[in-house]
Amino acid sequence: MRSQFLSKKKVCDQSGPGTGDSIRSRNINRRKFMKGLSILPASGVIGYGINRNISGNKSALINEIQPHQTSNKPIRIGIIGFGFRGEQLARATKHAHPEWIAEMAEANEKDSRNKILEDFYNQKDLNIEIVGVCDVFDVRLERGIIVGGKNTIGYKNYRELLSQKDIEAVIIATPDHWHAQMAIDAANSGKHVYLEKCLTRTIEEAVALKKALRRNNIIFQLGHQGRQNDLQKRAMDLYEKGTLGKVTLIETTTNRNNPFAAWIWPVHEKASEKTIDWEMFQGPAINKFPFDPERFFRWRCWWEYGTGMAGDLLTHDYDAVNHIMKLGIPHSATASGGIYFYKDGREVPDVFNATYEYPERDLTLIYSGTLANGVPRGTMIMGHDATLEIGQSLTIWADSQSTKYKSRIESGIIDPASPMVRFRPPDQVTVDAITSATSKYFADRGLMYTYLAGRRVDTTNLHISEWLDCIRNGGETSCNIEQGFEEAVTAHMATVSFLEGRKVTWDAEKERIL
Repeated sequence: MRSQFLSKKKVCDQSGPGTGDSIRSRNINRRKFMKGLSILPASGVIGYGINRNISGNKSALINEIQPHQTSNKPIRIGIIGFGFRGEQLARATKHAHPEWIAEMAEANEKDSRNKILEDFYNQKDLNIEIVGVCDVFDVRLERGIIVGGKNTIGYKNYRELLSQKDIEAVIIATPDHWHAQMAIDAANSGKHVYLEKCLTRTIEEAVALKKALRRNNIIFQLGHQGRQNDLQKRAMDLYEKGTLGKVTLIETTTNRNNPFAAWIWPVHEKASEKTIDWEMFQGPAINKFPFDPERFFRWRCWWEYGTGMAGDLLTHDYDAVNHIMKLGIPHSATASGGIYFYKDGREVPDVFNATYEYPERDLTLIYSGTLANGVPRGTMIMGHDATLEIGQSLTIWADSQSTKYKSRIESGIIDPASPMVRFRPPDQVTVDAITSATSKYFADRGLMYTYLAGRRVDTTNLHISEWLDCIRNGGETSCNIEQGFEEAVTAHMATVSFLEGRKVTWDAEKERIL
């Protein structure tokens, strides 16, 4: 069995990443990077709260500035990986780049319904200090230092960041092939870990990471922020109350149809061998290649660095269903698909299907996804008595042949053609700063916002907040290593099935695929 997705190819011989001694940490001069950013004063954005008055006037959004008022000691964190998602995670901790602030202020000027900046200002202050940022691309590293604030130190080698004793916890948002090693090293350094999905690139790595986290008593949170969505919690409550009857079939889906959503991410104009530490980026990748900016920026398109549609997209929907129903790891998986649309040299499929069997639950979970069609399809949990659909809203229809609701259907109290239950959040503009189509996909999955007391809240802010609360006060996070391990194994079972062209099963005792 090819447990690491692909056997090694015959490619150029390059050495692995250097040690902490070979790449020195750098406290980059922030003044150089703030020069020209006259839109906002540096001290007003970095590491400080902003008192705001949303009125459609850009200057009113940025005028009044005051330090955070907090009563307890901040948690000092480091962020490893400051690309698109890394910067999103920083914003979820109320740390934003001045350019982003200005862009969102301008968007609000053009359309007062755009509440992204207002949501940012209103989100919970998590009481942290970003004291370290690590990235192998100079441009991102410099940007991260500006976002972090005056006490933030930049590192090209994550090991040096982990060696800093004043850093208590790390957020890891790197390509998947680095997840396991970085998280294990962080755990062995005594740092608590927030890790983006997919948990690891292989099952072997997932087993090793689980052991390291347990051994070091680390507070861990996997980045499935959908667990903070109020709709998922409502769905779990309705399922546990038996509203659906016996569930035998679940369908989850992905439909995305634009290049960005298919991982064709922009190649930065300043990308070069001088600005990117290519050897460090490749690190533990099973095959080494000469410098290739497309592989750096579009890493999800290759098995060396990513986990395909299973690890990137299927995991969101699986985790939602696992949260609602506590499915755990399936007994078996069968997967199929291919590269049918994006003939651009990628290795991972752009159409992917997986079927999971849970014989002990008398249940099948089916996933189907395409990166070349945008018709929205929700997650359907189908029971004998009712069907639940969840995405940006939650709807339940009684089944016309229901045993539980038979008398109420016959008497006309329940109409199977109309929703029996519906929860729909208030309609709000959810366009993000990259592409509206991509943002709409995540919004439809409940991965961007939820609503608390009628107010729209960033689910990532809530997810990180939960992790920090557990660091401060003890307890378990909602997407701890047990949940993360179930996610990783489920995704990797489908990937191995696809690559090896066979049905695979899970040996729970030996924690391996058969």
